[in-house]
Amino acid sequence: MSDVGKQNHAVRAGRSAVSAVQFSQSLTAAIDAWAEAHQVSRGDAIRLLVELGLKIAPVPDSRRTVQQDSIEIEGEAVSRISALLDPALPPEERERRIRRLIEGPPEFAEQRVDLPKHEK
Repeated sequence: MSDVGKQNHAVRAGRSAVSAVQFSQSLTAAIDAWAEAHQVSRGDAIRLLVELGLKIAPVPDSRRTVQQDSIEIEGEAVSRISALLDPALPPEERERRIRRLIEGPPEFAEQRVDLPKHEK
């Protein structure tokens, strides 16, 4: 495959990249208003706004999977339910109640979209 037409977007240390970005008229007007309020140029306003946005928004970890997220959510639910249960309950009863709340009643198992469907 040819490298023609491909651009390397990496910036070498000590150099500034120049980027051309197309904005709608309303977004450009909002950027210009922000730039004027902060007494900076449009280019500096765009750079500052992008830096602010990157500081606020976490970078998504593409290695995370839905399964990892669901395991974390279930773990959090189990710990919160455990904190609400009577500590005097036997461990087997505590586990049964936690599972019942996490998995739901068996009569609704067919409606669960997160569980594999069993062949009949």
